[in-house]
Amino acid sequence: MIAQRPLPPPFRHLPMPVPAASVIGFALSRLLRRIAAHKPAILGRLGAYQSARFLIDVIDGPALLLIEPQAQRITAWSRKRPLPPHDAAIRGQLAAFLAMLHGSEDGDALFFSGDLEIAGDTSAVLAFRNALDDAELDLTEELATLSRSPFDGWLRRAFALAESRTGYPLTRQEI
Repeated sequence: MIAQRPLPPPFRHLPMPVPAASVIGFALSRLLRRIAAHKPAILGRLGAYQSARFLIDVIDGPALLLIEPQAQRITAWSRKRPLPPHDAAIRGQLAAFLAMLHGSEDGDALFFSGDLEIAGDTSAVLAFRNALDDAELDLTEELATLSRSPFDGWLRRAFALAESRTGYPLTRQEI
């Protein structure tokens, strides 16, 4: 079971103004397009669920995320708005999502323990989780290579420091 580590106070439940949500959505969509271009198998692994819409609810975060793999789009969605149409939803704390993404915890174990909750099409969620597992993503590396600037080394060091101070898995873990 994932330890309940809330986000640091400055980031916990920040109001998400529309312009900030748009910027976050744009940045995440760019990241998703980069991942899809460099790891095309991730979309193929989704099979029939490439056109599914996945709602990601990081409960200790400021917004919901709507992931549309086929369109290679992620939209940040204000918690104050009605939920967008979606086929499947995954809900949990940031620590659990990062643990699943980086392989420090088994995705199935996170679902069975209740650290991550699912709703909607469970087959779509399973395909999504399997695609993430197979891609062996490393958020720090993806963000650092996205920047392709003198700041990528600084970004890696900043993420390593944040990881050591928060306990959040911010890089790929081999278990």
